[in-house]
Amino acid sequence: MKPFHFPLSVLLFALAVLACKTAPKSAISRPDSSRESLDWPGTYRGTTPCADCEGIETVLTLLPDRAYTLQRRYRGKETDFREARGTFDWSADGSKITLPGDDGALFLVGENRLFQLDRAGQRITGSLADRYVLTKDQAASGLTERYWKLTELYGKPVTTAPGQKEPHLIFKAAPSRVAGSGGCNNLMGGYQLGPGNRLRFTQMASTMMACPDMTTEDQLRKALETADSYALRGDTLVLNRARMAPLARLVAGAMR
Repeated sequence: MKPFHFPLSVLLFALAVLACKTAPKSAISRPDSSRESLDWPGTYRGTTPCADCEGIETVLTLLPDRAYTLQRRYRGKETDFREARGTFDWSADGSKITLPGDDGALFLVGENRLFQLDRAGQRITGSLADRYVLTKDQAASGLTERYWKLTELYGKPVTTAPGQKEPHLIFKAAPSRVAGSGGCNNLMGGYQLGPGNRLRFTQMASTMMACPDMTTEDQLRKALETADSYALRGDTLVLNRARMAPLARLVAGAMR
């Protein structure tokens, strides 16, 4: 009797099926998933529905290392944002993220948008569905993680006094912190961004050194206390107060 030989095509198919059954799910590559194909890191904003307030103003920042910062403010009930930080998790198929520190909040990751999901991980439907969407803030991407050199205060050019540091600001994406120098002392604190390029500096503090000339630093502190909005045009950042003349003008430079 002649030995029986399986056709090569049948053997290859059997090996492929066996490999699929034995390979762990985490080893299966999904190059077309949101995690792999979209530019998802950044800051997302929106105002979601609220049962007993005017809406929940939400700011969610996602970093490439899976760290997140979540800021929420209940309109009509609170003036300040609540903040939570942690590390988010991706779903097995790379399409959704979970914020473990926020009662397991779920979001579907789309192109420049995050869709808040219900507890079962499903898209929210109905007349309010469009309000459960956070939109990526392209302006904030140009504001954060850059070195902003102070060039003008209250319409007057700024020069660095001999023996002092260059006055500057650096906005960190997550957590929403700002650091820099007024020339003499180091400055630090928080900031909050809102719709319409709204900007508010919070809990600002500084070191307590005394220098011969504190004029620039004192005026910069006043500008930060007063500012309520900003304008970003390429490499120029302007801090404003309502419709008044610009309070401060800064120019982006190399990170130091």
